[in-house]
Amino acid sequence: MSDTGDGSRGTAGDPIRGTALGTAPVPLSVLDLATVGSGSTSSDALRTSVALARLAESRGYGRHWVAEHHSMPGVASSAPAVILAHLAAHTSRIRLGSGGVMLPNHAPLAVAEQFGTLEALAPGRIDLGLGRAPGTDGRTAAALRGPGRLDEAADEFPRRLAELTRFLDDDFPDAHPYSRVHAVPGPVQGPTGRPPLWLLGSSGFSARLAGELGLPFAYAHHFSAAGTLPALDLYRESFRPSAVLDAPYAMIGVSALAADTAEEARAQVGAGALAMLRLRSGRPGLVPTPQEAAAYPYTPLEREFLDSWLANIVHGTPDEVRSGLDDLAKRTGADELMLTASAHSGAARLRSYELVADAYGMPVQAPAEGV
Repeated sequence: MSDTGDGSRGTAGDPIRGTALGTAPVPLSVLDLATVGSGSTSSDALRTSVALARLAESRGYGRHWVAEHHSMPGVASSAPAVILAHLAAHTSRIRLGSGGVMLPNHAPLAVAEQFGTLEALAPGRIDLGLGRAPGTDGRTAAALRGPGRLDEAADEFPRRLAELTRFLDDDFPDAHPYSRVHAVPGPVQGPTGRPPLWLLGSSGFSARLAGELGLPFAYAHHFSAAGTLPALDLYRESFRPSAVLDAPYAMIGVSALAADTAEEARAQVGAGALAMLRLRSGRPGLVPTPQEAAAYPYTPLEREFLDSWLANIVHGTPDEVRSGLDDLAKRTGADELMLTASAHSGAARLRSYELVADAYGMPVQAPAEGV
């Protein structure tokens, strides 16, 4: 963490704050779900993730995060650490991270080892975002965690977070049972640094905990928009300065999709909305085509869900998306916007991020040699 000499932290180049280029009101970043459209494969989706990370890096997006989801055929990001290692090999500047690792699904030591390895592979470029939800349904969560752990996992999140932090810092007290257990790669091998921790959430629990611990906070506005302002208020009210931050730093995830025409954007987000409707109805599958979504026989209740879901997606022409993002940044006071583009095709997603960058005048940067 950089220090300006007057006791403040958090310059534009530090690992907490994203990098803003062009005329965006706050730094812009990417949340990648590695979505799989009908007619394509997980391999196609992961190739798109590489292309997206390279595009994001070349256009000045601050970070590229990968979400953890399980048992969802239309989402290929069940193993964020594996994907991030691959993305690190194809990029050189952009920050890479988890949006997030669902900590109750994993042993803290395993997470520390995975992200210590990532930090060794891409020093100074890794973020460790953590959530306490399962990232899936209850049955799949039970399969991930093992018998007897499902009910206790979320309640134990603060303890597991503290344990993970100790492993990352290699500073268990001498009397602790884990005092001679080391997360490798890690500080035991030298001052390699460690990834900054972020707390993620869609409710007040993580907002308050992030504030009390003085950590940066990322709120899932893209699927829980009604709670955004209360959660951000709670985070800021609860915030206590720490060795990490002197002041709150809040990022929000935003569903946003730009296309060359408003009609094309509406068709693309309609396909993503149908995929979400099926997921919420217990019928997860691949992301349908825009044509399939347009022909789907929605019931009145399904149409109500669709309209409500689409109301929280910033979509349209590049100028319309820019206006919507500007308004959202102003209304929430967010320090950073992390954009997720839900569409059937990888090409539509890539085009969206390119158009948003164009709308903000974010310049094209040449790739580093060998990447």
